[in-house]
Amino acid sequence: MHALLFLLSAATLVQVPAPRAHEGDVARWTRHARAVLITRDDWGIPHVRGKTDADAVFGMVYAQAEDDFNRVETNYLLSTGRLAEAEGERALWQDLRMKLFIDPDSMRAKYAASPRWLKRLMDAWADGLNYYLFTHPKAKPRVITRFEPWMALTFSEGSIGGDIESVDLGELEAFYGDSASRPAPAVAPSQTGDGAKEPSGSNGFAIAPANTVNGRALLLINPHTSFFFRAELQMTSEEGLNAYGAATWGQFFLY
Repeated sequence: MHALLFLLSAATLVQVPAPRAHEGDVARWTRHARAVLITRDDWGIPHVRGKTDADAVFGMVYAQAEDDFNRVETNYLLSTGRLAEAEGERALWQDLRMKLFIDPDSMRAKYAASPRWLKRLMDAWADGLNYYLFTHPKAKPRVITRFEPWMALTFSEGSIGGDIESVDLGELEAFYGDSASRPAPAVAPSQTGDGAKEPSGSNGFAIAPANTVNGRALLLINPHTSFFFRAELQMTSEEGLNAYGAATWGQFFLY
């Protein structure tokens, strides 16, 4: 096992080109970093220890960015309706559908109205990602060069968000687009020939020891997702937090 201590001097930090670092950011990021210890075990899983819960959030999202910043940013391009800024016109209708469901202005208002303890966690979340970009100048975001605390709220409902896929993209395009120059939307893939929708949802398989070669139980969770759909980690703090599980890339809480 090896440990990584976020302990960099201010002199070291200021030598790194900062993406839109505001006055006071570096000092705040450094205070968080000094209060966080990240230990990666033999499988590379980060075990994050913070002085406060907010410090633990800072460290856990930093560790996620270390492992796969692209997935973190992409999830927030999706959740804020900004995917077209990275992938072009083909993502416009997906962005529109998301903004019908998640309104950034509403998220800003919810952040402003949040209790102080929750604001501290969201502030630490944004600080952790911005600190990662600050200390990794070779990391090139596709769109988001500075994360704002309210963004955490756009990706906080359930495991993968609301069931917005029930809104058909073809129908959105037909309604809002130039219908005269576009073909009628195709039948959604989730529908059968008679118009009935196939059932959907998460799933998993549990196999009893009597049915396995080595006599040990097996659990396959969410086989409909990619193998690295979530990041596994542990976060603890001196305030009493101790959680072990997985976060969908970029989220600041664990399942």
